[in-house]
Amino acid sequence: MEELTNIVGKHNVITSKERSRPFREGYRSGKGDALAVVRPGSLMELWHVLEVLHANNIIILMQAANTGLTEGSIPASGYDRDIVVVNGMRIKGLQLINHNRQVLAFPGTTLHHLEGELDKVNREPHSVIGSSDIGASVVGGVNNNSGGALIQRGPAYTELSLYAQIDENDELHLVNHLGIDLGDTPEEIITNLEERNFDIHNIPQGKEHVAGNRNYEERVRNVDSEKPTRYNADPNNLYEVSGAAGKLATFAVRLDTYPQASESQVFYIGVNNPDVLERLRRHILTEFKHLPVSGEYMHREAYDLAKKYGKDSLIVIDTIGTNALPYLFGMRATAERILDHVPTFKPYFPDRMLQTMSNFVPNQLPKRLEEYRDRYEHYLQLKMDGAGIQEARIFLDDFFKTEEGDYFECTPKEAKVAATHRYVTASVAIRLEEVFQDDHIQILPIDVALPRNEFKWFEHLPAELEDKIQYKLYYGHFLDHVMHQDYVLKPGVDAHEVKQEMLKIFDERGAIYPAEHNVGHLYEAAPALVEHYKKNDPTNSFNPGIGMTSMHKYWGNY
Repeated sequence: MEELTNIVGKHNVITSKERSRPFREGYRSGKGDALAVVRPGSLMELWHVLEVLHANNIIILMQAANTGLTEGSIPASGYDRDIVVVNGMRIKGLQLINHNRQVLAFPGTTLHHLEGELDKVNREPHSVIGSSDIGASVVGGVNNNSGGALIQRGPAYTELSLYAQIDENDELHLVNHLGIDLGDTPEEIITNLEERNFDIHNIPQGKEHVAGNRNYEERVRNVDSEKPTRYNADPNNLYEVSGAAGKLATFAVRLDTYPQASESQVFYIGVNNPDVLERLRRHILTEFKHLPVSGEYMHREAYDLAKKYGKDSLIVIDTIGTNALPYLFGMRATAERILDHVPTFKPYFPDRMLQTMSNFVPNQLPKRLEEYRDRYEHYLQLKMDGAGIQEARIFLDDFFKTEEGDYFECTPKEAKVAATHRYVTASVAIRLEEVFQDDHIQILPIDVALPRNEFKWFEHLPAELEDKIQYKLYYGHFLDHVMHQDYVLKPGVDAHEVKQEMLKIFDERGAIYPAEHNVGHLYEAAPALVEHYKKNDPTNSFNPGIGMTSMHKYWGNY
């Protein structure tokens, strides 16, 4: 530990189990042990930390904001060597290059920070929904091929990056594939990058490698394909750090940015027959000249549960914005660690207190959303920009002359609250588990990519499976058929047993899972992912066991 302390300072080498707990426990589930948590404050410190860990044959678990939902960024068990968590969130900063058309993001660059910086120059990042609100990192998104709510852009992806790799001869290298001449040695490369010793507005674009998703519009418009539009194990989205899941140590990624639209409009759609939404989806994706920005779906049961169990989160976001969320999440985690030692308090006291307080707060949802809740069972927030606004307006007017359902154009306030309401739905199952902890209920969260040609997309479960479930939360990215389906099980029901039954049904439907939360330690990695992991990390020194693969060096016993 002395070598690491000399590099990053005593305060940034955490060996205490209490202090390291936020880095060893998953956002939704899972926890493990580690020899230490190391928090480098620069790319040079990160390089030297990796040198020390590699020289001592210690497993390296690269971690960013630890907002993943499948335990892929925390330690597991069964390793054959000691493991150290290397958290990169102190390595903040970003560099806008090529006249703001691209960005260089470092390990600690959050989606929220990137969105804020790009907003100053009328640009947008690849993703602007969901995990960006809780401090998720840009590098983490690329490592997991996450994002994709924005129909015109697809998941986070790049072929231009700077990363550390341990090769098949067990030698550590710094690989510069940023497409920028930064020198030859690791020290030269890192120094020149951090000090911007290059012409930031004259970096060759190149034709061979890209800094964004390829041909996503073509894929999403192909509604007759038997394959899902996007999913983490898609071989087309696996390239070096893209989809690496921590099997490389990512120092920087180069990504495209996008122009902000001059105007946008959210159309709030309500129907009772899910087939109507599918007909609408198919027409939009095949006939519209201008693709939507996004199309976010919610089912009535998810709407109702989020209204009750996500109210406090909605109030915070609507009142003070998202800037304070990472700080508030940190405060909550600290309070939980302190109160865990006080016998009077049950686990998750802060969340249970917030839930009790929110019961006395009036309903926050706009009147027109509530009216649609009473009239309809399924809701779609269709966001259009530019010339697409009038195209959607004309189509929806005509569409609902003959189809069941209706729509209205949201005011900016309605659009903001509706989007936030949809976002907070992702935490509802966790809140239910915390509030009703005495009932020992279990939750089963699944994100699934349905085939693009799946017409009967809305799930109907067999009676014997339905009887095991207390609540079902259906929500997701409807236009590309990536759905989030959270099941709150009845007391005493085994989540693992239900999961196997669910996955069998998804297999029969030709669906792929997980869609965008990566395999973590909860799912078996597909062959394409395993091949990608082994190519990136032939000695299995980074994040072993991901996707239920080998925990041993050189992939032993696998």
